[in-house]
Amino acid sequence: MPQTDKAVDIRLSEVLSALTYALDLTEDQPEGHAIRNCMIGMTLANHMQLTSDQRSALFYALLLGDLGCSSNAAKMTSLFGADDRLAKKQLKQIDSSSLLQSGLFLARAAGQGEPLLQRLRRLFGLSLQATTLSSGLIRTRCERGAEIARQLGFPEDTAQAILDLDELWNGKGNPLGKKGEAISLLGRVLGFAQTLEVFYSAHGPEEARQVARKRRGTWFDPALVDLFFETIAYDDTFWEKLDSKELITDIGAFEPPDRILHADQDKLDQIAEAFARVIDAKSPYTSRHSARVAEIVRLMAAELNLPLEQRRDLSRAALLHDIGKLAVSNTILDKPDKLNDAEWAQMRSHTEYTYRILERVRGFRQLAHVASAHHERLDGGGYHRGLPGGEMSQDARLLAVADQYEALTAARPYRQPLTPQEALALLEGQVGTGIDPLAFQALKAAVQKGAVPEAAAVQPITP
Repeated sequence: MPQTDKAVDIRLSEVLSALTYALDLTEDQPEGHAIRNCMIGMTLANHMQLTSDQRSALFYALLLGDLGCSSNAAKMTSLFGADDRLAKKQLKQIDSSSLLQSGLFLARAAGQGEPLLQRLRRLFGLSLQATTLSSGLIRTRCERGAEIARQLGFPEDTAQAILDLDELWNGKGNPLGKKGEAISLLGRVLGFAQTLEVFYSAHGPEEARQVARKRRGTWFDPALVDLFFETIAYDDTFWEKLDSKELITDIGAFEPPDRILHADQDKLDQIAEAFARVIDAKSPYTSRHSARVAEIVRLMAAELNLPLEQRRDLSRAALLHDIGKLAVSNTILDKPDKLNDAEWAQMRSHTEYTYRILERVRGFRQLAHVASAHHERLDGGGYHRGLPGGEMSQDARLLAVADQYEALTAARPYRQPLTPQEALALLEGQVGTGIDPLAFQALKAAVQKGAVPEAAAVQPITP
């Protein structure tokens, strides 16, 4: 396996800005959504009286405002009976405090493709609970995002901004209905920047200016809106840079120069663990899937006495192997029946997304081939590349076996979990054709020692 990038040379912003592509996919936003949020917010911050610590906290809040976005995906699908990603995208472009716009959104989004009577029942139920449901969905997202930001070691100002992302100046936001200056200043900037970005990406600068005008004093702090129009609203250079394909490589320039953070090896482990939580939160059936695969593959690597550096990379690849599933709708991930051809094609695409996400992340790009090969088979019948065994690295072979064992011994929407003995017997039948003999023996040894942790229970979808 290629050597890991020398962590001392890696800026934390390089790693996290590249990983925001996965968060954009989860929210069905155009690539670069979080990066553009960051540029908008930090450009405004240049004209505000903020300390370096505040600017640093804001920089990472703007990048990572969507850290909790996967945690309400299953609930969205359960409520709306529709693609969670599409519903989220549509929801971002309406004024949720408007009864008319909210009603039209529900009529469009609820029960798409369902029989008329079933769709009407769903719509009626959603209408009765709209306020409570909206608050619950946003609370889940914001609290999880703030929790993961703290796990990553960011200050409370960053976590608080993420918590306040969906609060509105007039007190009609969520989840707590904070009003005016009770909303943290950084949270106000984050909420304003994100809304501007959504309307800019969908419709262009003029629509972004229009939404700022219309929601001044209702959604947004009037002082922020005024600052926007006094400084950048009509600055052609600003909008051109916001549209630049190079913005992802340039966004580090917005980090306060006296507060630049770096990612050492321990920090890279921390990031992999944090994003594993984002990944596993997508479905109630995978609440610890990535973390458990990592635990299993570490045990297998120990059985084979692999070098410590190789074990570390294997663990990171395991934690991040399903990051591409953030691009897959929960109508597919949580479907209790057999997938149709179109759904199966989307499911299979997740390994390619894993590769595309990780290969752009300095510090993790050497993991891309291994992490994205977890559904490959020795006989070449796997996906997404259809690699023959001779092209699968040792690490890829180990990860593929660990992933299969974890999935077999955990509940899925279409079946109950297998016992360890049943799972081993099923895997043994694939040795030499689907899975690597040495990898299987390492797994079997770990299981027989009782070292492999039990699967997590399916997480209930709470109201």
